[in-house]
Amino acid sequence: MTTFDTARGAEELRRAAREHLWLHFTRMGQHEAPIIVRGEGCYLEDIHGNRYLDALAGLFAVQVGYSYGEEMGQAALEQMRELPFYTNWSYAHPRAIELAEEVAALAPGDLNRVFFVSGGSEAVESAWKLARQFHQARGERRWKAIARRTAYHGTTFGALSINGIPALRAPFEPLVPDVVHVRNTNRYHRPPDETEEEFTAFLLEDLESAILQAGPQTVAMVIMEPVQNSGGAFTPPTGYWQGVREICDRYGILLCADEVITGFGRLGAWFGSELYDIRPDLVTCAKGLSSAYAAIGAVIATDRVMEPFLEGAAMYAHGITFGGHPVQCAIALKNLEIMRRERIVEHARDNADAFRATLAQLLDLEIVGDLRGTGYFYALELVRDKETRATFSHEECEELLRGFVSPRLFERGLICRADDRGDPVVQISPPLVATQREFDEITGTLGEVLSEAWERLG
Repeated sequence: MTTFDTARGAEELRRAAREHLWLHFTRMGQHEAPIIVRGEGCYLEDIHGNRYLDALAGLFAVQVGYSYGEEMGQAALEQMRELPFYTNWSYAHPRAIELAEEVAALAPGDLNRVFFVSGGSEAVESAWKLARQFHQARGERRWKAIARRTAYHGTTFGALSINGIPALRAPFEPLVPDVVHVRNTNRYHRPPDETEEEFTAFLLEDLESAILQAGPQTVAMVIMEPVQNSGGAFTPPTGYWQGVREICDRYGILLCADEVITGFGRLGAWFGSELYDIRPDLVTCAKGLSSAYAAIGAVIATDRVMEPFLEGAAMYAHGITFGGHPVQCAIALKNLEIMRRERIVEHARDNADAFRATLAQLLDLEIVGDLRGTGYFYALELVRDKETRATFSHEECEELLRGFVSPRLFERGLICRADDRGDPVVQISPPLVATQREFDEITGTLGEVLSEAWERLG
């Protein structure tokens, strides 16, 4: 990659950014935006020519890395020439049909119907509305959702209501009623002598109790990620998903797997639902569907969920202007073609153990208490005391994560996320094309910066 060159110049772009651009989830009074201008493979380059290893894949999204812009752009250009836009509001076009067919072929079981949206929050919003209408079409009034504590599911009002992160919810309350939050699968802070079977039983009892307290006849949907992102890559214990499926069946509740992050290879399988045998009624997806080369997402539904909407005048009364946009669909189709051709999912599956083993070296650091995750999706939990697993205070997290770890990692050329929406973690999720070279670079840089952080804590 070469140094950035533009007619406007670096300083002019920085000025325009300061005066006009409003960044997402950013403390604008404390932050000058790094301006990223190029990408190649797993690496990015900023306006000054500095190079960064993107160990977060954008936002857990750029599965194929940054080297396929020309091929994706050609697919977009050809679609622009043929049909630049038409809607899926009672109309169809070839690319939406082809992409729906391709997604249905990749999804496990009888997840055969695909409703396109523009992104992850819209997918979650759409799934909740669909669950409500499904029950209504069958003569039941169910509206409540069950989700997990600390889980992130998006930022629109419905999706935010499903979120289990109090700090994100509080500024916008009152939210959409009614969501009940149950325990997540974080085992690190459970009693050390608790067996995996006991932990599974504990979680399932908590879920069933919440459903009974809410009134089973009022619950429309249980929504959970196969591996929960927020809080730090919580994997499920043995038997957990089979128990969740059985409870949903017992009470007639739709099970939605939120695969906005885990779909399309992130866990070393096309879908986390396949990896863990979840058998969901609904799947939400986005990010990896296009490797973030286009803004597209979807809700995938089983034949059973679709059935009531095939009768007479029945209709799912919901739509998104740009859902199924032909150019977005063309790019997503090209992404899936590339992923198949280059065996991207198989690469992630075959290298997952090596990635974990490399990251596991960081467990030798005093500040690192836990490594969790699977595939190309991991988190390190940071602790003040490894023996007691004691965490940091809010003030320490401000100083440690935002004040030191995040900026120092960036200075050292590594992009990953230091997050304290649950316990303090560093999230690591590179493009699925990453190799041992990138694993070593990620681990080496993290080791140096986290060692510095521990020294600063005294």
